[in-house]
Order: sequence, then structure tokens, then C-alpha cells
Amino acid sequence: MLFHNHPRYADLTPAQYAEGLSWLRRTGMVTVAGRPVVEVGDTELEGAAVSCVRWSETADAERRAIGAAGEQALLRLLRRSGLPYVRHVSAESDAYGYDIEAARSLDERVHLEVKSTTDPTRLVIHLTRNEYEVMAADAEWCLAAVLVGRDGEAVNVATVDRGWLHSVVPVDRGRDGRWESARLEVPACAIRPGLATDSWRLVPDVLLPRCPVWAGQLTC
Repeated sequence: MLFHNHPRYADLTPAQYAEGLSWLRRTGMVTVAGRPVVEVGDTELEGAAVSCVRWSETADAERRAIGAAGEQALLRLLRRSGLPYVRHVSAESDAYGYDIEAARSLDERVHLEVKSTTDPTRLVIHLTRNEYEVMAADAEWCLAAVLVGRDGEAVNVATVDRGWLHSVVPVDRGRDGRWESARLEVPACAIRPGLATDSWRLVPDVLLPRCPVWAGQLTC
């Protein structure tokens, strides 16, 4: 009724507004709960009131908290699985290009970059240039996706395909331009349930939830 009758919303049709909201959600500007990730205020520019958009510290802090919760939840799973060596390297420095180092022998070691989310309907990650370059040079690098529940525990864990990551990262077009971070929406075909390298499973399936996520099969 508001979109049909209020003159302030007569510039677009209700369908156009709906598509705009859908686009904002796809680009990460609006959360699944409908909350904006930026703050919009009013400021004066040459005597006219204009909208001023700035980064939301609250939303940024929330994303950092989700990321930290995902790392801690995965650390607990790895230790519960009996791995003799688990080290939280991102607590020491962000320069490693991954978050967790784990091993069960001298020959079986993995470097885990952890991407955390609370959205079970789609998996959107932000990959930095440093993380990508470490992945390209390190055969032991692995991207773990963690769905974080309200209690801070891992609701689900999956592995993102390295080949897919290689195929979708941006390409620098010239010497004067360089990408530093990429937002990637991971398709179901690039997501493998569980946490595993090509040679071994870091976390036994019995310790992981069986609820299918990130593929449109929300049956739990």
C-alpha cells in the first residue's frame, strides 16, 4: 500500500523496489535479516541536504565477531578430532595468508584459511590478495567455510574448491591497477561437505552436522 499510494515512492514500481532490495542483499549491502551494513545520515553540501553514506562500525564489528567465532569453532572441532598439532596462526599475525595450521604427521599438514558466515542460504566470502597469492604458492593451503550458529559453535563445515577460486579471482589489467580484495559468491558445485584435503579428512564426518546448506537444500 505504501509503494502504491505514497508520493515519495512513485519514482519506481513495487517490482523495481523489490529487485533493488534483492540486489542489495546479493551484494552484501543488506543482511538476510534486512539490516543495512552502512549507516546513512544527512549532511549539508552547498546548502542542500544530501545523503552521506559511511561504513558502519557496528556491522564491521559484527563481521569480525562472526569471523573470530568461526575460527574458534573450527579450532575446537580440530582438537576434538584428535589432531596432535593445531596452531592458531592468525592470532599471531595476518601475514601468513591463512588462519590455522594443523597436522597429524610430518607428511600430512594443512594451512586453513577460515571463512565464516551465519547465512545458510548462500556462501559469500571475501578473499584478500595475500590469501590468494599464498594459496597459489602453497599446496597445503585449504579454504574452510564455517556456518556459525547462535551459540558460536559450527553448525556446518565445508571445503571450497581451489580450482574454482583460481578461475574467478580478478585479473590485474595494467601496471597502475591492482586488486587487493575480491568478493566471491561460491556456487554449490565448488563446495564439498566436510573438511578434507586430497589425501585425508581433518575432521571425521561423525563430528560434523549433516544438515545440507549453501545449496538450496534447507531440509533440517
